[in-house]
Amino acid sequence: MARDRHPLRIPGRKTDLEIKRWIDNFSTSFCGAKWYNATIWLGSGMTTSCHHPLPHHVTINEVNENYKALHNTPHKKNERRMMQNSERPPGCEYCWKIEDIGRDNISDRVYKTVIFSEEDITHAMHADYNDDVDLQTLEIAFDRTCQFACSYCNPAFSTTWVTDLKKHGPYTDLQSDGRGHYTHEHNSAQLFKPTEVNPYVEAFFKWWEADLHKTLIELRLTGGEPLMSPHTKRLIDWFIEHKTDMVFALNSNLGVENKKIDLLIEASHNISDFQLYTSNESMGLHAEYIRDGFNWEQWTGNIQRILTEGSVNGLHVMCTINALCLESITEFFDWMMQLKKEFGRNYPVFTINILRFPSFQSPLVLPDELRMHYAEKIDNWLEENAGDHRLHEMEINHVQRLIDYLDVVKTPHSDTFDMPALHNDFKKFYTQYDQRRGKNIADTFERIGAWYSEL
Repeated sequence: MARDRHPLRIPGRKTDLEIKRWIDNFSTSFCGAKWYNATIWLGSGMTTSCHHPLPHHVTINEVNENYKALHNTPHKKNERRMMQNSERPPGCEYCWKIEDIGRDNISDRVYKTVIFSEEDITHAMHADYNDDVDLQTLEIAFDRTCQFACSYCNPAFSTTWVTDLKKHGPYTDLQSDGRGHYTHEHNSAQLFKPTEVNPYVEAFFKWWEADLHKTLIELRLTGGEPLMSPHTKRLIDWFIEHKTDMVFALNSNLGVENKKIDLLIEASHNISDFQLYTSNESMGLHAEYIRDGFNWEQWTGNIQRILTEGSVNGLHVMCTINALCLESITEFFDWMMQLKKEFGRNYPVFTINILRFPSFQSPLVLPDELRMHYAEKIDNWLEENAGDHRLHEMEINHVQRLIDYLDVVKTPHSDTFDMPALHNDFKKFYTQYDQRRGKNIADTFERIGAWYSEL
């Protein structure tokens, strides 16, 4: 059986800000994810503590000797030491930028801590940072197989992106930190062929069968597109066969064929706590431009089908905030609110994650007048909707910190190139993206397209 799920409960402290202050009394840089959460890409042997820090490599020798090394790496252990001493690990810069805005913004280190029990957080605060820690929440990707080639993704996470580079060659004339995303096939992201034994996958299943299934409160599959991986069915079958209160979550783009959606709906009725994650951040043609391969009608139709025909304990929409999505993001918020009204406040729950890499696609590349226009538009939306009981406190905080981010922050991260280089790359990338994908940015995005045309 999985461990009971007890979110962090501090007597007399109920708001996110009050919980942050409780955590900060011990350490002003502490995050429970460094101990109890991980994302692991088994195709490449890469891991990270959450989706903000860049991933780092785990050697085959390490996992052959100790399968728990998939999570408990020397890199993470050093970051645990830093956090116990109120030092800021550089890889967690996303959270430091949010907190340094001021205005009582709540960074994700609070949300990544609050899901664990007070007992476990207190233990982590005082434990030996060199200890091998048992995971409680885990996101894994078996491989990078994906039928989409989203504009801000890259070949490391999508085989369709690999096909693009094989067919058309590398993107050229890029100057900034994003050039490495689009200049080669990222073969290191998939070290083993489908017919070969992958020692990282083997290590995962050894850990899973030994004790990982006993300590996890949530297992989440991502990709690529996990519904295209044969290993996914193995785990779905395990959850159907075993009585467990562990959350089984799937992160799907919901752009697969109907028979896979049918299987997902059927499986949802046989898993005690099934939760679905999907991604989008804009409307209609905007979404189809940003997420190449995406079909708005198919995506919204599959969501309606799953919520109507399936048994889903939560729908989560992850919004990756890039420059282009700002043109219709409030309309997308409205669409999600309509879904909440139809199915309940947890269908969906949305999160707002601000893109930093590649930085030339960040919303911060936009000129001040456009950035402020969108900040004001989002601010007006929040003012009109903040009192709606269907919005969670976290959702309100996420929208508010996006407004503040657009207003205050000037660079996506500390290694960002200067703005002329970012503008060069914005122009060069989307010119080539349009040519390769049969798209037209200027026709698709009215305001941003006009600015792009003048670059």
